[in-house]
Amino acid sequence: MIELLDPTELPRAREAGALVAGILQTLKSRCAVGTNLLDVDRWTRDMITEAGAQSCYVDYEPSFGRGPFGHYICTSVNDAVLHGLPHDRALSDGDLLTLDLAVSTGGVVADSAISFVVGRSASAESVALISATERALDAGIAAARPGARIGDLSHAIGAVLGEAGYRVNTEFGGHGVGSTMHQDPHVPNSGRPGRGYRLRPGLLLALEPWVMADTDELVTDADGWTLRSATGCRTAHSEHTIAITDDGAEVLTVPR
Repeated sequence: MIELLDPTELPRAREAGALVAGILQTLKSRCAVGTNLLDVDRWTRDMITEAGAQSCYVDYEPSFGRGPFGHYICTSVNDAVLHGLPHDRALSDGDLLTLDLAVSTGGVVADSAISFVVGRSASAESVALISATERALDAGIAAARPGARIGDLSHAIGAVLGEAGYRVNTEFGGHGVGSTMHQDPHVPNSGRPGRGYRLRPGLLLALEPWVMADTDELVTDADGWTLRSATGCRTAHSEHTIAITDDGAEVLTVPR
């Protein structure tokens, strides 16, 4: 299913995006050496509840997961890159943490992810991984405009990741959003320009470049949710929700 918002619904999408961005920035400021991932999940729950919004994750039960997710945010550490299930773990100096959050408010979903290093010991590898995903995200956004095709965005994202020396997994990538979290079209993180669905005003897309340092192969953790690099290498993930407008792409989840 592909939903298109009419112009009167865009303010609600902006509200959802601002909420997600604000929660992520608050969590980033609170995450320090010794912070427990379960506390991050609790803080997220409290902020969503206080805003009168709804979590997209608690009851999330796709075919690739093991039962309902049961938590409010994805917390992926070091070699974990996607769907990191919060558990009883204290963060250490130098950990590379990815927070991925999707929230619905006013009947519209926004989805975003940030990666950052906890504490003071940021390795060159971690910095490079994060930078590559952020630059790839910027490239994908720059390619998004009415009349462009999904392949144009995928190509722009994949070109940046490939030039940085990373292999790209296309099993999981960006996607449409709207009244629900995961919709068509799928937006792979690599692709051929000029192919795929043609973008139109009113379309909301969550673009999410992610990479692993030395592999493109994933393994599923014993919890049935957390996806990790097959080699144990570090990973990073950056994501924004954008709205296609008559003038191009509006980033809804940028911090304000």
